[in-house]
Amino acid sequence: MARPARPVRLSPPAWLTAGLRPDPTPIPWAAVVRASVALSAPLAVGLAAGQPAYGALVSMGALSGVIGDTADAYRMRIFNIAVPQLFGALGVTLGTLVFGHGWLAVGVLTLVALVSGMISSIGAVASVSGLLLLLNCVVGAGLPMPEPWWMAPLLLGLGGLFVLLLTLLGWPLRRAAPERAAVAATYRAVAELYEATGTTTAYDEQRQAVTASLNQSYDLVLARRTRQHGRAPHLVRLLSQLNVLVPLLEAAPAAHLRARLVGPLSPAIPAAVRELADAVEEGRTGTPVLDLPTPERPAEKAVDHALRHAAAVVHKAEPDPPPRSSTRGDPHVDDRLGRPAALRVRVRRASRDVMLSEASWRYGLRLALCIGLAQALVSLIAVPRSYWVALTVTFVMKPDFGSVFSRAVLRAFGTAAGLVLAALVLAEVPRGWWDVPVMIVLAALIPAFSAKGYAFQTAAITPVILLLSDTLNQQGFDLVLPRLYDSLIGCAIALVAGYLLWPESWHTRIGDRLADAVADTAAYVESAFAPTHPQHHATERHRARRKLYRDLSTVRSEFQRALTEPPPTGPLAAAWWPLVVAVERIVDATTAARIRVDHGAPAPDASEVAAVERELRELSEGLRSSETLVEVRTELPGDENGVLAPLRQEVRAARAIAGPDLR
Repeated sequence: MARPARPVRLSPPAWLTAGLRPDPTPIPWAAVVRASVALSAPLAVGLAAGQPAYGALVSMGALSGVIGDTADAYRMRIFNIAVPQLFGALGVTLGTLVFGHGWLAVGVLTLVALVSGMISSIGAVASVSGLLLLLNCVVGAGLPMPEPWWMAPLLLGLGGLFVLLLTLLGWPLRRAAPERAAVAATYRAVAELYEATGTTTAYDEQRQAVTASLNQSYDLVLARRTRQHGRAPHLVRLLSQLNVLVPLLEAAPAAHLRARLVGPLSPAIPAAVRELADAVEEGRTGTPVLDLPTPERPAEKAVDHALRHAAAVVHKAEPDPPPRSSTRGDPHVDDRLGRPAALRVRVRRASRDVMLSEASWRYGLRLALCIGLAQALVSLIAVPRSYWVALTVTFVMKPDFGSVFSRAVLRAFGTAAGLVLAALVLAEVPRGWWDVPVMIVLAALIPAFSAKGYAFQTAAITPVILLLSDTLNQQGFDLVLPRLYDSLIGCAIALVAGYLLWPESWHTRIGDRLADAVADTAAYVESAFAPTHPQHHATERHRARRKLYRDLSTVRSEFQRALTEPPPTGPLAAAWWPLVVAVERIVDATTAARIRVDHGAPAPDASEVAAVERELRELSEGLRSSETLVEVRTELPGDENGVLAPLRQEVRAARAIAGPDLR
């Protein structure tokens, strides 16, 4: 009897629809209120003064500030808002000067796109600065701006400063609250990590959460230069409380192994870590009271020692002064936990990296090509208000926001949804004072929807930009359909000139990135058991481990981005994903072995360490030479009861991972 045919599923592939599912993140209500006030108040002032165009430009500047206000710490928010506004002012000035000059505008915008793309690789603030530099240049070159030439940058800058002012209203009352909350959240993430010990999947997921939380906390607390910490005792104390988490994190892999072999840890351990989190958040001091079980095994001793040391530091009223070996003594080097060097040194490093980086030039050229094509197209073909084509290209081509392919698709969907809302507003709401309550509602949607994903952010920003644009050019409902066509043209240019024409887009380089991580892991195994001075050894191990976990977090992000790409990149990333997890477990197993040795377990033989290191380096070279995962059966002899037994097991598992031939 023939089997009935299975019904054919016509649902789109997962890589195409991944970005259309909203992220389960809470709505930032403070940002919602701030956005409503920042974008609607300038419109009201402009209408009251009889200059609605001026009010619209100030609101556009405020929109840039709202989009760029993504940090938590107040001093970081100042940089995130103020610095990009300077680049935005420069951009709109250049655009205004070439408005209506045809091919000169094409050349200037192409050059600005090259610079914008190159500086975007420096960091988060530089990325937003590069974005505003190009966006405002495009707007200035595509829309008539008020005279004289300096009026537009002044008004846009006022909008950004207004957002900054609204942001800083809570600074006197919540000066260190974001940093303190971030450090406390990291302690709670560590508590959940210890609760997850013994369970493979939950532990791996929570380890990723701890890495992300720790990175965020260090980024917040270490945002100032080292010399400023001497004048900010609350930051010195927070940094001390954060630093003592390092031994507790290093003990976690050993505790995880112990829980798998013996049984779950005492619930008193995560409870004690949560109590420390409450003490950090509330700023409590005094003598800590810990009710912990008596440790017997090396892993238990490591956890007990790290936890008691953390409790002593958390409850200490006055933190220890920074060591003389920190960057206070030498402004040209970073300290072992990532504290930045002097500003002039970092600027010099960033400039050198941008000018000499192949990736920086490659992205800058891709963005310049797309912007040049967009501007050339609208110069040859009569497209009304054609600046929207280049705006679409700029948003889609942002490399640190995700896959170019998926962003083009999501941009098309988001723009279509936003245009439906904009059509209703432009068709039914009369221009004038009604713009103010409409803007209050539309502006509130931007931070609320931005937290849900890129397509949702696009859908929220589109009607706001269209409403502000209509205030400047008074086209009304006739503005809607041209914007849809322009968006589709911009998406097509980004897909063809920014994606398909570049082989690296569809011949992924994720194997090289993973190979680098495996090679670094081999070096970490070697350094973890190197015969060096104990204090120097611990310092170097802390530094290597922090750097390695940051690099692995970046690799994981690259793979998650690649999963949203069409074939062959998406399936290739999916096939290699288990190897990413395997490498993370190798790092954990190495740390666990080192911690056990530090607390009484016999040290491994040098030949065992060398054999593990050799296998990892062979794996790294294999990843560089092929896009196909080939199963390798390997023998790693050694003491099956020794500290390296779990590490050898993880290395064998990594070498045994095989995938389909995707070449």
